[in-house]
Amino acid sequence: MTDSSEDRHISQLSAQDAQFLYIQSATNLTHVMAVYIYDPSTAPGGKVRFKDIIEHVRNRLHISPMFQRKLYRLPLDIDHPYWVKDEHFDLEAHISHSRLPEPGDWRQFCIQVARHHSKPLDMNRPLWDMYVIEGLDNIPGYAKGSYAILTRIHHSTIDGTSGAHFFAALSDKDTKGTPAIPMPENTEKPPELPTATEILNRAINSTVTSPVKLAQAFMKFAPAIVSNTQQNLLNGSEERDSSIPDTRFNSAVTPHKMFDAITFDLEELKKMRALAEGSTINDIVLAICSGGVRKYLMKHKELPKESLVAVAPVNARSRSGEESNPGNNISAMTVKIWSNIANPVQRLKAIRDTTRETKAAKSGLSARIMTDLTKHIPGAPMSGLSRILTDERFAPKMNNLMVSNVPGPQMQLYMNGAKLTHQYGLAPLAHGMGLFIATPSYNGTISFSIISDRKIMPDIEFFRECLQKSFEELRKAKPEGGTKQGTTKRPTAKKAAAKGDAGVMYRKVSKTRRTAKQSKK
Repeated sequence: MTDSSEDRHISQLSAQDAQFLYIQSATNLTHVMAVYIYDPSTAPGGKVRFKDIIEHVRNRLHISPMFQRKLYRLPLDIDHPYWVKDEHFDLEAHISHSRLPEPGDWRQFCIQVARHHSKPLDMNRPLWDMYVIEGLDNIPGYAKGSYAILTRIHHSTIDGTSGAHFFAALSDKDTKGTPAIPMPENTEKPPELPTATEILNRAINSTVTSPVKLAQAFMKFAPAIVSNTQQNLLNGSEERDSSIPDTRFNSAVTPHKMFDAITFDLEELKKMRALAEGSTINDIVLAICSGGVRKYLMKHKELPKESLVAVAPVNARSRSGEESNPGNNISAMTVKIWSNIANPVQRLKAIRDTTRETKAAKSGLSARIMTDLTKHIPGAPMSGLSRILTDERFAPKMNNLMVSNVPGPQMQLYMNGAKLTHQYGLAPLAHGMGLFIATPSYNGTISFSIISDRKIMPDIEFFRECLQKSFEELRKAKPEGGTKQGTTKRPTAKKAAAKGDAGVMYRKVSKTRRTAKQSKK
């Protein structure tokens, strides 16, 4: 919520943004992190200095208000926090620098990335930072002299779509420094803190009017809620089969995160759509993840008979385009990924059908309803409820993993003249959700970024290999005839689990991208 007058600008967090603050704890940090790899050979003189990066960011500070604003939380969270200008903002306090120890290989880099992701942001300053890592000299697929920029932003500030826009605004479309997107005018006034009287009046108004607004919201969505309930009753037998199995990914998470990643050619995923008529890139991503999880759990003799369930964030922004607006506007869709089907083509077809069924659509609708309802809950009860629901003793088992696919720019980007070659994404974990696979795409490639923790997935390199094998299975598979779109016959869990996985070979998926085979030690 934002109230503006002629001479003042007051900015208060929305309920959805504030939730990411309320649920944060020492083990459940709620920032997101993007990892960008740059090749400096295209920069003037073939190198980029640390101070050049600082000056580039300084010249782009006007692209987003999030750079120089910080939080003001109210006592007892009586209302949602406010954004205020940081009067002591120091850019150099937000950008740091280090170098990988010799030999500067992929394993050392993953450890550095995971350690940085495991540290909390300073909540007393603007909620972002950048960490430059040099010395990436022995990573297959990376040019000699490459460096990384790790950018962390708190989830209360940004979602995947606005984050992609934020990064594009920091990037250039050529080595001359031409901005990749039109730069916004620096016309927004810095946010100011309301007076004590205004804060109290707002909190009282929120507390008094919220029950009425909540009731109105229930009335607004009543037809959809009733329809969803009736459909569930009619499909009772199917609903009883939709339980979420218990897996290692549903354990309590620790503060010690793990990271790994693998990159594929996006064109290869597009070709895979021919295996299941009408399938999308999202379906292919889910199928690769499903196959990888299946292989991983089979190796550990932990594959459930029931299909695992994934939750996929859904962009709820309008088609007219609100990407430049900071904050969150997201929903989610819960979907079976048919990990109990051994045949990769049948698994893909089942995923395609499931993502199109009314049940899957209503899962997204339910999430949107919950988003609209929670925005009418006052700060204090929402804060308390959020902490209870994310406590490891009470956290509900709502899914087994999260898979996020945020399409990125399909063009070559630069920063300080250095060419961007690779991109990865890291997201928060939570108790009961110890595996997150982020799949950002960029310039004809798509990276599968794996985020877990040391206790849940100590052998994260093996899981990366499982994703590689799952990709290879689909790449080598042939379309199966005789099954029309929407009529895939899904084998029972017992039959599906009884079928073994076919062996596959590794292959180099890109001439310039690091693969599982290349980095295996």
